Amino acid sequence: MFTHDLGASLYKTWTAEQRRDEISKLVEGYRGGTPLGIVCNLAEIIAGNRELAKEYLTALMPLAERQAAVAKESGGMRTLLEEFLL
Repeated sequence: MFTHDLGASLYKTWTAEQRRDEISKLVEGYRGGTPLGIVCNLAEIIAGNRELAKEYLTALMPLAERQAAVAKESGGMRTLLEEFLL
């Protein structure tokens, strides 16, 4: 049977530097058009939890960029992005 952990078991073996590098690629993907909700979800999987994902994302994205990204959204997505970015 297949498991759907999206690589979470592999990411647990990675160093903090490897995780940061991979999450920085996700941020670049966002800047290229990848939806931020997907970036946040994958960042959480790679980092291991939401709090660490937030630390990586806030370090990699300037405050103005994070605020603008949150301001574009509404409803539940806005709330989710606020948790990750602000």
